[in-house]
Amino acid sequence: MSEALIAQGLSKSTPAELIADVQRLRTASLEAYYARQIEWSRETFGPALRTKGVIDHIRKELTEIEREPHDLSEWIDVVILAMDGFWRHGGKAEDLMPALLAEQQKNMARVWPDWRTMSEDSAIEHDRSRDATGTTGGDHG
Repeated sequence: MSEALIAQGLSKSTPAELIADVQRLRTASLEAYYARQIEWSRETFGPALRTKGVIDHIRKELTEIEREPHDLSEWIDVVILAMDGFWRHGGKAEDLMPALLAEQQKNMARVWPDWRTMSEDSAIEHDRSRDATGTTGGDHG
């Protein structure tokens, strides 16, 4: 194991413990980034919900992505704006990773059509007939 990893607080232990340590550091760094972003956003744009403003900005970024889909910075702008909406509506920095993992788990448990039979220009939606709750929100595919 490299000295840099040991200096970051990783223990010299089993592979499973090393993986857990790396995951802890990744989460901590995302959480630290997000806490800093929340503070900056609150100071720069105020503490209000800004729901319509955030959505409007996301729409503008999506238009830019349509023009230049390979400009990765535009995709990151959408991520940052979504994270801004998340904290403004009650999420905390430490809530982000658990919320992402929960949504990922939910999506992975859903039944999806074979992507090869779908147009790449249309959303691929999960099979709603298999939803336990019957809700329609939260599609991510």
